[in-house]
Amino acid sequence: MPSTHLLIIGDRTALSWVVTEQRMAFPAGRTKAARALEEGDEIFLYTTRGCFRNPTRDLGRVIGRATVASPVRLLEEPVVFGERSFTEGCRLRLSGLARFREGLVLRDLVPRLSVFPDPATWSIRMRRASLTLPSDDADLVRRELEPLLRPYDEVAGAYRWEPVSA
Repeated sequence: MPSTHLLIIGDRTALSWVVTEQRMAFPAGRTKAARALEEGDEIFLYTTRGCFRNPTRDLGRVIGRATVASPVRLLEEPVVFGERSFTEGCRLRLSGLARFREGLVLRDLVPRLSVFPDPATWSIRMRRASLTLPSDDADLVRRELEPLLRPYDEVAGAYRWEPVSA
């Protein structure tokens, strides 16, 4: 039976790559998180408060829904974002995205999610590449996110990020 996971993205360049390439990559040392994903699993994309480099303005949001479309495997060539190297990855099939910088504010749901047994310290559990959701939690996130999602082709272009070169 497929599982549901939050994929946690903390960098706008990485987010752009995930959305435009419809792929996910995991850093070395996060093999356990990567191997928890199986083809057919449901994915919710979550952007951290710091993803857009302004954590005082931005909120952590669930911004998309996808399905794991290939097994996680070692990449022939690592993907690099900044100084971090990502050595394993898989393909995703995005079925919907919220408009850019919109989406479901996760902290508003925390008291209702069993994956966070202590709502006061919920953000500590988000310091990882992915988080598996119990089925009741997945149902709640899915239900709350669905009205915010748009077709992939309608909004994916807004997620393209071209860093300014010096």
